[in-house]
Amino acid sequence: MATLADVARRAGVSPATASRVINGSSKTVTEELRDRVLRAVADLRYVPNAHAQLLARPHRSVVGVIVHDVSDPYFAEVTRGLQRVATARGKLLIICNSYRDPERELEYVDLLRGQQVAAMILAGSGYHDDSFTTRLNEQLAAYEATGGRVAVIGRHEHAGDAVMPANENGAYLLARELLALGHRRIGVVAGPRLLTTTTDRLAGLRRALAERELTLPEEHVRYAEFDRDSGAGAAAVLLDAVPGVTAVVALNDSMAIGALSLLRARGVAVPGQVSVTGFDDMPIARDVTPALTTVRLPLVEMGARAMALALEPVAAGGRIEVLDAGVVLRDTTGPAPA
Repeated sequence: MATLADVARRAGVSPATASRVINGSSKTVTEELRDRVLRAVADLRYVPNAHAQLLARPHRSVVGVIVHDVSDPYFAEVTRGLQRVATARGKLLIICNSYRDPERELEYVDLLRGQQVAAMILAGSGYHDDSFTTRLNEQLAAYEATGGRVAVIGRHEHAGDAVMPANENGAYLLARELLALGHRRIGVVAGPRLLTTTTDRLAGLRRALAERELTLPEEHVRYAEFDRDSGAGAAAVLLDAVPGVTAVVALNDSMAIGALSLLRARGVAVPGQVSVTGFDDMPIARDVTPALTTVRLPLVEMGARAMALALEPVAAGGRIEVLDAGVVLRDTTGPAPA
């Protein structure tokens, strides 16, 4: 079994430096040294006995959760599911908002490791950033090597336990509904370009269009933040740049509500002149006027399943659970105008 001295020797650092990295000391360690130590921990499968025993004790009742933004209705619903299972199992949650900042996410992982939480859950899209993904996976692997548990929601890149919403298939089903209504000039209010969730949902739309030998031109896609005001702004740019759009697909409900407000302000009838759809099926989607057609994801269940995976014993190879999506047709969609 590897020792702390073995890790230090492998990393080319002193045992004190290796100890600071592994135990999450507040003393500053350069990023280069930290990465070398974490790689050595992963390579040697080093498990500090005292830490492993501490993690196994019943009083280790804290789970760290990193979300993009808990004020976002998507993450509020996911957090409900996390909390429900955590409470039933006597666990306390520490919730960290990364605000879609990869560097802040890495800092939170480091902080939670230092607090020796029993498990970590990362809820939210991955990033199209290979350097970040490598660094994150190294930190998580080192944490898991010391007995910690990790589960993720909506990320392709982590090799362990994951709960995956059917983003691509949900968008595919939604596009098929619009095509069945006769829509051919479809515009998209997309989320941030950096997020894999945005890419997945766009891929589903494009797949459905390709089946009809149609395309989604790049000028029909406007990227924005996943919030109401950004949705309204992106919808304005889209409609000004691409006249004649008969349907606006917003890749989350908050942006869809922003698009609805923009169309109302311009006097554009929904769905008479332009249909609008969202994604996620937030509770408010059924209460806006007109009620929003959207893709339903089982957000509370996603949180509950992720927490259950994180609190169960580790499984060889990791477990991936895909939770399906379905289209909810309401009042913001109708036949394409002649």
